[in-house]
Amino acid sequence: MTLSFELAATDGTARRGRITTAHGTIETPAFMPVGTAGTVKAMLPRSVAETGAEIVLGNTYHLMLRPGAERVAALGGLHRFMNWPGPILTDSGGFQVMSLKELRKLDPDGVTFKSPIDGASHRLTPERSIEIQNLLDADITMSFDECTSWPVAEDVAAASMRLSMKWAERGRRAFVERPGYGLFGIVQGSTFPDLRVESAKALTGIGFDGYAIGGLAVGEGQETMFCVLDVTIPMLPQDRPRYLMGVGRPADIVGAVKRGIDMFDCVLPTRGGRTAQAFTRRGELNLRNARHRDDPRPIDEHCACPACRDHSRAYLHHLIRSEEILAAMLLTWHNLQYFQDIMRGLRGAIESGSLSAWIAAFEDEQARGDIQPL
Repeated sequence: MTLSFELAATDGTARRGRITTAHGTIETPAFMPVGTAGTVKAMLPRSVAETGAEIVLGNTYHLMLRPGAERVAALGGLHRFMNWPGPILTDSGGFQVMSLKELRKLDPDGVTFKSPIDGASHRLTPERSIEIQNLLDADITMSFDECTSWPVAEDVAAASMRLSMKWAERGRRAFVERPGYGLFGIVQGSTFPDLRVESAKALTGIGFDGYAIGGLAVGEGQETMFCVLDVTIPMLPQDRPRYLMGVGRPADIVGAVKRGIDMFDCVLPTRGGRTAQAFTRRGELNLRNARHRDDPRPIDEHCACPACRDHSRAYLHHLIRSEEILAAMLLTWHNLQYFQDIMRGLRGAIESGSLSAWIAAFEDEQARGDIQPL
C-alpha cells in the first residue's frame, strides 16, 4: 500500500485523519468539490483552494470522451492540464453505468457506451478504467463498478454487486503501484445488509488503499442510508480511509462523519450555485425568491466568502433575475465555502472531543431557519 493514512483522533466512531498523496495532504473528514470535466464549474482553481478544499474530483467517463485521456497525459496529466496542483480523485465511470442506461450496453467483461457528444462507441472495462485514471495521473483511482440503481430487487442487486466484485479484483491486478498513489474499492449491495456485508468482505479480501461506499444517495432517503452505513462501516478496516460517494446535503455529511466516514463528494454545492440555491448555517435559501430583492443582509453574516463579504442578498437576487454569470460564480463560491467550513468544524470538534455538542449546535441552527429582517 503506497497511500498513507494517519488516524490522528477519534470521538466515538468519528475519525480525524490525514491522507498523504503524491500531490499533497488531505485533512479528513474532507469534502471534495466535483470537477467532472477538469473544472469545478464557475470557479477558478485558486478560488477552489481559497475555500479550503485540498482535493477535487474528476471523472473518467467524461474525460475519456473529451478531451481524451491520452491527450491529457501528453499535456502533462490532469493536474497540469487544469492547473490544480493538489490531490485529485477520479471516479471510475461506474456511476455512468447506472445514469446513462439508454447509452450503454453492459456485459460481464465491461460496458460499451455511445458518446452523447458525437455518437462514437467507447469501451470501458475494469482494466481500461484503471489505465485511463493512470493516464490522468489521479492520486486516488476508483475501481470500476456498476452503481446499482434504486429501487431494485434483491436478486438484481446481488448480481450487480457480485459483478462489481469481479471487476474490482481485475482492476486491482491492473493498478500500477507507485509512491503516493492509491486504489479504492467500492462497496455495493443497494439497501440489503447481507449484500453490503458480502461486498465489504470481498473487497477487504482483495485489499485496497481505501474503501468507498457507493450506490447510496440515489433516492433511498437519509434514514435508510444511515442504516446501510451502520451495517457497512464496521466491516471496513480501521487503518484505511472511508469514502461515501455522492453525498451530500450538510445533514447527511454530519451524520456520516459521526458514523466514521472520512471523505465525501457531491454536486449539490456547485449545482446549487448555478440555480440560485445557497446553503447556510440556517438551512437552504432560494435567492430567486422575491423576498430577497430589498434585503441588505449578506447570505450569512459569519461567512468569509466574496458573496457574503462584499454583496447583499438584494444584489445577488438582481444578478440571478438578470441571468448574470456573476451570480453563479458568487453562489458557487459561497456554497463551497460553507461545505468546507462544515468540514473544518467537524475536524476541530473531533480533535477536541466535543463532536456531540457541535452536532447539537449545528442541528439547532438548521432547525431555526432563516431569520427575516425586521
